[in-house]
Amino acid sequence: MDRLKDEQLVEVAQLGNVAQFVSFDPRGQQRHARIAGFAEDEPFRSVDDAVAALLAVSPERSVNVRAFSPTSPKGNEFLYGLRSADEAAAHVRRLASDGLFTIVNETVDVNDGGVSGVALGHVVEFVPGDTPRGVEKPGVALLARQVAIRLLEVVYGVAPELPSLDGRVEFSLHPLRRGYRHGHTIVWEIDSSAASAAAPTPTWPNHFSSMLGDKVFGLLLGVLLGARVPYSTVISRALAPFVFGDPTGSTERWLRTAPRVSTPGRFTTVRGWTDPFVLLQAEDPDSEIASVLVQDSVEAQFSGAAITQTDNEPLVEGVENAGDEFMLGRHAPGPVPADVRASVRELHDELASSVGSIHLEWAHDASSVWLLQLRQVAPLTDFSVIVPGEPARFRRFDVAHGLETLRSEAEAARERGEGIEVIGDVGITSHFGDVLRQANVPSRLVRVKEIAGRERR
Repeated sequence: MDRLKDEQLVEVAQLGNVAQFVSFDPRGQQRHARIAGFAEDEPFRSVDDAVAALLAVSPERSVNVRAFSPTSPKGNEFLYGLRSADEAAAHVRRLASDGLFTIVNETVDVNDGGVSGVALGHVVEFVPGDTPRGVEKPGVALLARQVAIRLLEVVYGVAPELPSLDGRVEFSLHPLRRGYRHGHTIVWEIDSSAASAAAPTPTWPNHFSSMLGDKVFGLLLGVLLGARVPYSTVISRALAPFVFGDPTGSTERWLRTAPRVSTPGRFTTVRGWTDPFVLLQAEDPDSEIASVLVQDSVEAQFSGAAITQTDNEPLVEGVENAGDEFMLGRHAPGPVPADVRASVRELHDELASSVGSIHLEWAHDASSVWLLQLRQVAPLTDFSVIVPGEPARFRRFDVAHGLETLRSEAEAARERGEGIEVIGDVGITSHFGDVLRQANVPSRLVRVKEIAGRERR
């Protein structure tokens, strides 16, 4: 006979921190218990006493009751979030009268800002606001094991405590300690027979990147892949503040908004300080911004952006000094020195080797290149083609009308099956290109001098 579910929990408890529980047989007799502050299998006088002891040490002051039988370990009754010891004990006795075993365990809130997931070989996948079964749904974060562990450690201040590399481990990581060993990681299930899996290529947006903010997730991933990122303090809606990156040596700061999903050029970036709460109240009534970054300034000699081309080589564009005006399309790209271009190319290649085709924003000071933003995009096919495609009609758009108007025009063009011809001396790696790539509207860039040449002809 296979091991019963509570016996499996006892085995898991030898390897990791499990949710506190007590189990009973169909006669209502206690079988196992793992409750903090009590000995293993502490014998309680009654079902009521055992459940009351568990409820008293549960951080949520809440328990679940799960029924099972030797022939049917899954698909039985499950009662969630019971706050009364009398009610929970009554359910145990009722289910026992039906010939069922029961496990009463502490409720673990999946909406506490933590994540649940699965570790398998060199892969870890996880998602906020769900149980480990959430990895079976779209939107999961999928990372190489060591990258995932380091990323979660930065965000939560503690690394997930996972058993050995072999087998499949269902786990959850929480901001507040809980479980029998009073830790931040709960191990729910271990399958030592599961085959290993190779390290994946990370992709985002996903539910976790949306919780952090797309910009935060991209930069944090960049740090873990070896890029230099300005020292950043993240003030999040969902999580306690956390930091990452390297000091730039500057005492000046930038305040950058991080929407849940990248919306290039839409929300405010401020050099210096402004009240972030006033900013969010004014700009973000719908809570589209997941977090705000307070970031060291880079004393930039050159700044700009780069994008992967179809030959895997980056197209590098930039300007002297800070690049915010370039990214907003208010400054045409200028000459970038060969050594700076080489540094940006090296940064691009380092990140693209792990992430694939990318768009990155950069700044170069007197000695090195800094990563300011990282996104995954389709490779650039041609220096003048933003998004490939052959619609029946291209509508002209003058960059003087601005990014917000372009956002609306892109949506209208997609509905009509048209393309957009962007007229202006802007970089193809600027936010004008970002908006059209994100909208996936066939589009191309035409410089002002090219328009003049067409008209002369």
